[in-house]
Amino acid sequence: METKPHPAKWQILLAFAVIYLVWGSTFLAIRVGVREVPPLLFAAMRFFIAGLVLFVWMLAHGERSPNKREWMSIVLIALLIFVFDYGFLFWAEQRVPSGIAAVMLATIPVFMALSEIVVLRTQRLTIRLAIALLVGIAGVFVLVSNSLNVGGAAIDRSGAAGLVIASISWSIAAALSRRLPLPSSKIMSSGTQMFAGGVLLALAAAALGEFHGFHPSAVSRGVWIALLYLIVAGSIVAFTAYVWLLHHESPTKVGTYAYVNPVVAVLVGYFLGGEALGTRTILGTLFVLVSVVVITTMPAKKTIGSGATEGEL
Repeated sequence: METKPHPAKWQILLAFAVIYLVWGSTFLAIRVGVREVPPLLFAAMRFFIAGLVLFVWMLAHGERSPNKREWMSIVLIALLIFVFDYGFLFWAEQRVPSGIAAVMLATIPVFMALSEIVVLRTQRLTIRLAIALLVGIAGVFVLVSNSLNVGGAAIDRSGAAGLVIASISWSIAAALSRRLPLPSSKIMSSGTQMFAGGVLLALAAAALGEFHGFHPSAVSRGVWIALLYLIVAGSIVAFTAYVWLLHHESPTKVGTYAYVNPVVAVLVGYFLGGEALGTRTILGTLFVLVSVVVITTMPAKKTIGSGATEGEL
């Protein structure tokens, strides 16, 4: 088999910069959008368009369309990831700062590890893992608890609950994606999941009455720019860079975005979004990131993080 030449160092660095900075900044773009557009409708527009572009692009390049069994799996995964994970994320960002939302979603590896231990029984609970799980849970407690006097107000509890549901839903989807029949092409698989997710989100938005009273002409230019950024940069360019990196770098290196993105999101929210950056935010973020780093660098990591992950889409 012919060996492909390794890409130039600047190409590797650029791709990492894209997945670090772009995915980290998408949380603020979401918060900008949901200030004026109903959350599920805004999410539907993002993923329907991005998914359709990727789907058509792959078909144009000769990739086969998913078969019936694969489409059934795609719809199930899309329901979990886009309606529940992203639906709750977009909804929660009406109530929770974008940086904190990113930190809360960084707990996904915590819930994935728990599912590996309790449900799939493919991971063993060690002392190191138990401490990491407790540290991650402590980080969430710091962010939501009113009883801790660590400076700054606790985040909205309904928003926090929505983000926990989002994290759990993503974890379930990641576990299922390893067992369900999906297209072999990662881009085709993710593109069709985005497309199906966009359709499901639109149906959910309609069922909840989000189309009533929505007038595109009343939406500011900044929100349309945020949507364009989410579609092009966040869902198409960054995901393409992510897939490209997986072909040229180890999954461990590429997976570092999981604990870089929340830091970027917190800083972007502070400097560009005017969000608070107090002791509570710093402490909670630190706890969650320590937990994520320990869990994702465990020897059995390959059984924990093989699915798609969201900042990613």
